[in-house]
Amino acid sequence: MTTALQTRPFSLTANDGQPIDGHFWRSNSPPRALLQIAHGLGEHALRYRPLAEALAAQGWAVLAHHHRGHGPRARALGNQGDLGARGFAGLVDDLAQVSGHAQAEHPGLPLVLLGHSMGSFALQCYLPAHGHRLAGAVLSGSAAVDLMQRPTGWTLQDANTGLPDPRTAFDWLSRDAAQVDAYIADPLCGFSLTMASRRTMVEACAPLADPVVLARIPSALPLYLFSGDQDPVNRHLDWFWPLAARYKAAGLQDVSLHVYGGGRHEMLNETNRAEVTAQLIAWCQRAAGLDR
Repeated sequence: MTTALQTRPFSLTANDGQPIDGHFWRSNSPPRALLQIAHGLGEHALRYRPLAEALAAQGWAVLAHHHRGHGPRARALGNQGDLGARGFAGLVDDLAQVSGHAQAEHPGLPLVLLGHSMGSFALQCYLPAHGHRLAGAVLSGSAAVDLMQRPTGWTLQDANTGLPDPRTAFDWLSRDAAQVDAYIADPLCGFSLTMASRRTMVEACAPLADPVVLARIPSALPLYLFSGDQDPVNRHLDWFWPLAARYKAAGLQDVSLHVYGGGRHEMLNETNRAEVTAQLIAWCQRAAGLDR
């Protein structure tokens, strides 16, 4: 028997007056836990519908919003990739705004926050200030941002460099050609940050190399990092392992790692995505205390 699911858009106002547009999924039964999703650069919240529906069927309520400079509103305004006057700091504050909205609508439920790629960089910034809100945090396709070396003018297509016999400019995302083609065909995907916005991201993430800053994260917070070993965003794990080591050195007591052989950047859209999703859901269930 298929579980009936509810889905609806939501809209909030950020603390600087900017709109936050998102989507919400849940089953008809009262939810037992909350998952918040922070998507990556050059994509949008609705690409996480399959994960949201899988978790909703397991009794979760799921929220995902479009970052500043992303989603239908940004495309209509012609400002895709522009994070605006507050830059990446505003994007991070939006995560906290959405967390507060989720917890106000569902008081007392455990909240897990998943960030992918640029969304994982925002989650890294969120954790020292807001980690106390969470029952768990998940970093997908992530890296130690201060170690990332990108030339001036770098674009998403440049991540294809070094890939043998690429079929498209976005083969670096996944080995699944259908998933890559869907990304290319999506008018809400495929753009990079403006140079000014990219600078604000680097500036916002710079303190994350400081052990004193990472020590502000609650030591008991469960943290899950997963990546493909062919992910160019973390230079095939060169910038992934130092990130994991920093969290362990900061005293986090529950750090789980999973590296998928052959996997590229979007493990949730990879050829083995059923395995990746099942392992992610199992971890979320544990972090939220639903496996007991």
